[in-house]
Amino acid sequence: MAEPLLSIRDLVVEFKTEDGIVHAVDGISYDVFPGETLGIVGESGSGKSVSTMALLGLIPKPPGRIPSGAAMFKGKDLLQMKPKELRRLRGDEVAMVFQDPMTSLNPVLKVGFQLGEAIKTHYPKEPDDKVDERVVDLLRLVGVPNPEVRAGQYPHEFSGGMRQRAMIAMSIANSPSLLIADEPTTALDVTVQAQVLEVLKTVQEATQAATILITHDLGIVAEMCDRVIVMYAGRIVETGDVHTIFRAPRHPYTIGLMDSLPKLLEDEEWLRPIPGAPPSLINRPTGCAFHPRCFLSQGRLRCREEAPVLTRAEGDGHLAACHFADELVGHQSKFSEPVTA
Repeated sequence: MAEPLLSIRDLVVEFKTEDGIVHAVDGISYDVFPGETLGIVGESGSGKSVSTMALLGLIPKPPGRIPSGAAMFKGKDLLQMKPKELRRLRGDEVAMVFQDPMTSLNPVLKVGFQLGEAIKTHYPKEPDDKVDERVVDLLRLVGVPNPEVRAGQYPHEFSGGMRQRAMIAMSIANSPSLLIADEPTTALDVTVQAQVLEVLKTVQEATQAATILITHDLGIVAEMCDRVIVMYAGRIVETGDVHTIFRAPRHPYTIGLMDSLPKLLEDEEWLRPIPGAPPSLINRPTGCAFHPRCFLSQGRLRCREEAPVLTRAEGDGHLAACHFADELVGHQSKFSEPVTA
């Protein structure tokens, strides 16, 4: 088996607030392998984005801090790197596509200039004509029409989908080994979402970069990912390959996420939401953080008092943090049939 490109161990991220310490990420561990797409899913506030931003030194300190953990990337611990080292790494070996391209692009600079700047920052001796040629090639790769003309336009002259394409082009400008896409289709209509996802697929095939795809959309996970991590209240509650997770989920939260989505081929009057709300990350519930919302807990003492750990659920690499995961064998969610990633 190939060595992991990125290996995260026991990562903890906290924020100091007036109300107390927010435990945003609480001891997560996972690997990312070369060329694969790893999906991280969960509700807002589950720690998806914070866990990846911490790797690149993008957590404001204060109020944030990383009291423990390691993130080994090509033999170096990202969490121990100095700011100058991280600046050299960001946008070169590791790149990120953020949620909102309008706030990521400078509105008073032409798009082509900003893409060229991403290249010149890391390769200042690259000739200008080569940089300009690379910019046009990047825009063409991500499907921007008339790239020679578009490179000379400002962000406000691009649609939302085109701006996101430009951000993807910027992220792959220096052929990174690892691409982190944080909710890349947020605020885009479904047609444009499909186009952007197709661009990400094309880009990954062209660059062979490993990809971490952060999303709350299980449909995107089914289409794009090889493996998936499900996060809740700052912890990983289930992980495995995408086929196994959709066919045989072993955590009530994963099942709840699936059942809360509509299916086009079924006639439903009501959606089935997960009851309650995500817990406070300042005053986390005792035991399993999901137990107040869980259909399987039903007041069981063990769920209230003992925090479950990730244990093997089904097949290699399928882990779930549930005391009673065995009771979910044979449970049929809406998406229990095999899917094609």
